[in-house]
Amino acid sequence: MKLSADTSFHRQLFFFNGLLPALLILIDGWRGRLGTNPAEFITRTTGVLTLVFLMLTLMVTPLRKLCGWNWLLKQRRLLGLYAFFYGLGHLITYLAYDRDWQLQTVVGDVYKRPFIALGMFSFLLMVPLAVTSTNAMIKKLGGQRWAQLHRLTYYIAIGGVLHYWAIVKSDVTWPRFFAVILALLLGYRVVEGMKKARSAAAPRAS
Repeated sequence: MKLSADTSFHRQLFFFNGLLPALLILIDGWRGRLGTNPAEFITRTTGVLTLVFLMLTLMVTPLRKLCGWNWLLKQRRLLGLYAFFYGLGHLITYLAYDRDWQLQTVVGDVYKRPFIALGMFSFLLMVPLAVTSTNAMIKKLGGQRWAQLHRLTYYIAIGGVLHYWAIVKSDVTWPRFFAVILALLLGYRVVEGMKKARSAAAPRAS
């Protein structure tokens, strides 16, 4: 009973804090406090939030194994859905304010600014992950196939970091920060993969 209560508390905590940035953007927009270029502010903010939630999603497994925070595993899908939510907001803001819903101009814009194509491709990879985030889809795909599909998160994060880095023309402090975090997470995955390979090879060798 205690575990159920804790799980419910954690879910509510993650749900509220994940939604809080969007609520603050709406409130600041209503009060006219989004700066001189509200469209650019929203576009950049939703893009950064997408990367934040992608990184948090990828941090779940290392934190669970290193710190014993098994409760985090139940919140991983919610974090991933928030990454998709803010990624969708990022795309919609670009289409609404940058392209004025003139979708036919997107191709030309992508040709002139290839980093936009990288961002769009990364977002498209997020779509199947969001669609398969339900328990029913996990059962339908099977746990192993579902886990393999959701490893796309690493490729999405790489694309997102490169997309962000290409946008920033001078100060790359924040893109570099995300790149370092992602490199550490990828390094952890490589080390864990090598450990599993050695463990699997040991019985065969003996």
